[in-house]
Amino acid sequence: MGCGLLLYCNAKCAANALRLFDYKHWFHCQWFLGSFTENGKETANVTSDAEKQVGDLGFPDMGSGYEVNYTFGRQGPIGVVKETTLAELLQRYADILWDEGRHKYNVKAFIGELDEILLGARFSAFSQELLDGLIGALRKRGNSNATINRKMAALGKLLRKAYKMGDIHNLPEFKRQKEKAGRLRFLEADEEEVLFREIASRSELYLYLSIFLVDTGARLGEAIALKWNDIHEGRATFWVTKSGRSRTVPLTVRAKDALKRVADRSPGPFSRIDQQKYRAVWNAAKVDAGRGNEDDLVPHILRHTCASRLVRGGIDLRRVQMWLGHQTLEMTMRYAHLASHDLDMCVPVLERHLK
Repeated sequence: MGCGLLLYCNAKCAANALRLFDYKHWFHCQWFLGSFTENGKETANVTSDAEKQVGDLGFPDMGSGYEVNYTFGRQGPIGVVKETTLAELLQRYADILWDEGRHKYNVKAFIGELDEILLGARFSAFSQELLDGLIGALRKRGNSNATINRKMAALGKLLRKAYKMGDIHNLPEFKRQKEKAGRLRFLEADEEEVLFREIASRSELYLYLSIFLVDTGARLGEAIALKWNDIHEGRATFWVTKSGRSRTVPLTVRAKDALKRVADRSPGPFSRIDQQKYRAVWNAAKVDAGRGNEDDLVPHILRHTCASRLVRGGIDLRRVQMWLGHQTLEMTMRYAHLASHDLDMCVPVLERHLK
């Protein structure tokens, strides 16, 4: 499985651990009351000979009550697993794990909040108790299960990277919180007309972007990242996606027309659009359209609107899944209730007794 060995032990355990390097898998070792454990089972007692061997390796002299974390490779000890904080891990790995954009901005806010709850506590192991405490604290702050899941997803990704790099020596089990199926908001045709008219009065470019979003179901970041080379023979290919998998969708006449209107832009039709400025214009247009009190009326509603029109138009959920780029059909099932046309055949059966 690997060529390393991660130890959680006092210095006496180190020499015994080195004897295990010929094994072709990883061990998690702990030393308790003079015993050496492999995968939770006691295998040997640590003797004074082991202590002498540790001294030969150059480890500092430690008393029997002192615990230290070492990372070992096949060639010997690599270094000490030092205590760290969530803020330090984020600073170290944020640019590696997340692309620039609104999602990364949200991740930084999530991890910052979790670090604040922990009062900046330092750790070399992230225990299950610590994780459960965070979830409880978020719930007391009024976070819904859906919000907690998003924050735990960011935390889990960060901790897995830290574990892989040897910054921490264990990971807790992340369990997804059960989410309630809330009302799925999408735009009716008349609502779209009023909202788009208000957007057009402020920016024609933002109008064309809105049209493209609702007719392709693209996420805002996907549309902004689109290049002209990604548009070919009436189809658009999105390479920068949430799932990391590209997808190609055919374009409507209206979407093609919107692209023609921005043909002078480079390197893509919506390149260099600032998401925050677009959202600001959206919010102002929403207020003037008489929808200012609807918190769920955000740009992402255009993606929901695209999906709802496909489902209500009779497109099967598998095709809708491919169109939206969902990794699992379960994600697309949130729109299943809109496929009421499948139930139309039930009405004649119920009306038979009236004849």
